[in-house]
Amino acid sequence: MALGSNLPGAYGSSEALLEAALAKFPEVGLKILETSSWWRSAAWPDPNGPEYRNGVALVEANAGPAGVLAALLKLEAELGRERWARNAPRTLDLDLIAHGREVRDAPGLIVPHPRAHERLFVMGPLAEIAPGWVHPVLGKTAAELAATASVGRDARPA
Repeated sequence: MALGSNLPGAYGSSEALLEAALAKFPEVGLKILETSSWWRSAAWPDPNGPEYRNGVALVEANAGPAGVLAALLKLEAELGRERWARNAPRTLDLDLIAHGREVRDAPGLIVPHPRAHERLFVMGPLAEIAPGWVHPVLGKTAAELAATASVGRDARPA
Protein backbone atom coordinates (compact mmCIF):
# COMPACT_ATOMS: atom_id res chain seq x y z
CA MET A 1 0.00 0.00 0.00
CA ALA A 2 1.18 3.51 -0.73
CA LEU A 3 0.09 6.31 1.57
CA GLY A 4 0.25 10.02 0.80
CA SER A 5 -0.96 13.36 2.14
CA ASN A 6 -0.34 17.04 1.59
CA LEU A 7 -3.25 18.44 3.60
CA PRO A 8 -3.35 17.52 7.30
CA GLY A 9 -7.09 17.94 7.72
CA ALA A 10 -8.04 17.69 11.40
CA TYR A 11 -4.76 15.96 12.34
CA GLY A 12 -2.32 18.88 12.59
CA SER A 13 0.25 17.35 10.22
CA SER A 14 0.27 15.03 7.26
CA GLU A 15 2.47 12.61 9.23
CA ALA A 16 -0.13 12.45 12.03
CA LEU A 17 -2.87 11.78 9.49
CA LEU A 18 -0.83 9.03 7.83
CA GLU A 19 -0.16 7.44 11.24
CA ALA A 20 -3.91 7.58 11.98
CA ALA A 21 -4.59 5.80 8.69
CA LEU A 22 -2.07 3.07 9.54
CA ALA A 23 -3.67 2.64 12.96
CA LYS A 24 -6.99 1.90 11.24
CA PHE A 25 -5.62 -0.71 8.82
CA PRO A 26 -6.36 -3.65 11.16
CA GLU A 27 -10.00 -2.49 11.46
CA VAL A 28 -10.46 -3.14 7.73
CA GLY A 29 -8.59 -6.44 7.62
CA LEU A 30 -5.11 -5.21 6.71
CA LYS A 31 -2.35 -6.62 8.93
CA ILE A 32 0.73 -4.40 8.75
CA LEU A 33 3.93 -6.35 8.26
CA GLU A 34 6.32 -3.45 7.75
CA THR A 35 6.26 0.29 7.06
CA SER A 36 8.73 2.65 5.45
CA SER A 37 9.80 5.97 6.85
CA TRP A 38 7.86 9.02 5.67
CA TRP A 39 9.25 10.65 2.56
CA ARG A 40 8.81 14.26 1.47
CA SER A 41 8.43 15.63 -2.04
CA ALA A 42 7.11 18.64 -3.88
CA ALA A 43 3.49 18.51 -4.95
CA TRP A 44 2.94 16.93 -8.33
CA PRO A 45 2.08 17.89 -11.02
CA ASP A 46 2.00 21.48 -9.62
CA PRO A 47 5.05 21.99 -7.39
CA ASN A 48 3.47 25.16 -5.98
CA GLY A 49 1.03 23.10 -3.91
CA PRO A 50 1.70 21.96 -0.33
CA GLU A 51 4.59 19.49 0.06
CA TYR A 52 3.67 15.80 0.23
CA ARG A 53 4.46 13.12 2.75
CA ASN A 54 4.45 9.58 1.40
CA GLY A 55 5.23 6.11 2.61
CA VAL A 56 4.60 2.46 1.93
CA ALA A 57 3.20 -0.33 4.06
CA LEU A 58 3.55 -4.03 3.36
CA VAL A 59 0.36 -5.69 4.51
CA GLU A 60 -1.28 -9.07 4.66
CA ALA A 61 -4.92 -9.17 3.59
CA ASN A 62 -7.55 -11.89 3.52
CA ALA A 63 -9.47 -10.07 0.78
CA GLY A 64 -8.76 -10.01 -2.93
CA PRO A 65 -7.69 -6.81 -4.71
CA ALA A 66 -11.26 -5.47 -5.05
CA GLY A 67 -11.88 -5.98 -1.33
CA VAL A 68 -8.59 -4.33 -0.40
CA LEU A 69 -9.32 -1.36 -2.65
CA ALA A 70 -12.79 -0.99 -1.09
CA ALA A 71 -11.20 -1.01 2.37
CA LEU A 72 -8.72 1.70 1.35
CA LEU A 73 -11.45 3.90 -0.11
CA LYS A 74 -13.47 3.45 3.09
CA LEU A 75 -10.52 4.58 5.21
CA GLU A 76 -9.90 7.58 2.97
CA ALA A 77 -13.51 8.70 3.42
CA GLU A 78 -13.47 8.08 7.19
CA LEU A 79 -10.34 10.22 7.52
CA GLY A 80 -11.73 13.15 5.54
CA ARG A 81 -10.70 12.56 1.92
CA GLU A 82 -12.80 14.51 -0.55
CA ARG A 83 -12.36 13.86 -4.26
CA TRP A 84 -12.95 17.05 -6.24
CA ALA A 85 -10.25 17.23 -8.94
CA ARG A 86 -7.61 14.87 -10.33
CA ASN A 87 -4.16 15.42 -8.77
CA ALA A 88 -5.57 18.07 -6.41
CA PRO A 89 -4.12 18.52 -2.91
CA ARG A 90 -5.59 15.89 -0.60
CA THR A 91 -5.77 14.89 2.99
CA LEU A 92 -5.20 11.23 2.30
CA ASP A 93 -4.38 9.05 -0.67
CA LEU A 94 -4.23 5.29 -0.17
CA ASP A 95 -3.22 3.25 -3.23
CA LEU A 96 -3.10 -0.47 -3.81
CA ILE A 97 0.30 -0.88 -5.47
CA ALA A 98 0.25 -4.64 -5.89
CA HIS A 99 -1.60 -7.71 -4.62
CA GLY A 100 0.92 -10.53 -4.61
CA ARG A 101 1.81 -11.45 -8.18
CA GLU A 102 -1.71 -10.75 -9.46
CA VAL A 103 -2.16 -8.81 -12.69
CA ARG A 104 -5.59 -7.34 -13.40
CA ASP A 105 -6.86 -4.62 -15.72
CA ALA A 106 -10.56 -4.08 -15.08
CA PRO A 107 -12.71 -0.95 -14.86
CA GLY A 108 -11.92 0.71 -11.53
CA LEU A 109 -9.17 -1.76 -10.61
CA ILE A 110 -5.73 -2.10 -12.19
CA VAL A 111 -3.13 -4.21 -10.40
CA PRO A 112 -0.27 -3.57 -10.20
CA HIS A 113 -0.85 0.17 -9.97
CA PRO A 114 -0.29 1.50 -13.50
CA ARG A 115 1.98 4.43 -12.57
CA ALA A 116 3.60 3.51 -9.23
CA HIS A 117 6.80 2.34 -10.92
CA GLU A 118 7.32 5.86 -12.33
CA ARG A 119 7.12 7.58 -8.93
CA LEU A 120 10.13 7.90 -6.67
CA PHE A 121 7.84 8.85 -3.77
CA VAL A 122 6.40 5.30 -4.04
CA MET A 123 9.37 3.23 -5.22
CA GLY A 124 11.82 4.95 -2.85
CA PRO A 125 9.89 4.00 0.30
CA LEU A 126 9.20 0.53 -1.13
CA ALA A 127 12.90 0.02 -1.90
CA GLU A 128 13.67 1.10 1.66
CA ILE A 129 11.76 -1.85 3.14
CA ALA A 130 11.62 -4.37 0.26
CA PRO A 131 14.38 -3.59 -2.26
CA GLY A 132 14.06 -7.03 -3.83
CA TRP A 133 10.30 -6.82 -4.45
CA VAL A 134 9.75 -7.63 -8.13
CA HIS A 135 7.14 -5.80 -10.19
CA PRO A 136 4.79 -8.52 -11.53
CA VAL A 137 4.68 -7.06 -15.05
CA LEU A 138 7.99 -5.27 -15.53
CA GLY A 139 10.16 -7.88 -13.80
CA LYS A 140 12.29 -5.19 -12.14
CA THR A 141 12.98 -4.82 -8.43
CA ALA A 142 11.81 -1.93 -6.29
CA ALA A 143 15.43 -0.78 -6.03
CA GLU A 144 15.80 -0.76 -9.82
CA LEU A 145 12.50 1.07 -10.27
CA ALA A 146 13.45 3.67 -7.65
CA ALA A 147 16.68 4.33 -9.52
CA THR A 148 14.85 4.98 -12.79
CA ALA A 149 11.64 6.65 -11.53
CA SER A 150 10.89 9.79 -13.52
CA VAL A 151 8.21 11.46 -11.34
CA GLY A 152 9.00 13.06 -7.99
CA ARG A 153 12.77 12.94 -8.41
CA ASP A 154 13.08 15.29 -5.41
CA ALA A 155 11.56 12.68 -3.06
CA ARG A 156 13.67 11.85 -0.02
CA PRO A 157 13.19 10.61 3.54
CA ALA A 158 11.65 13.36 5.68
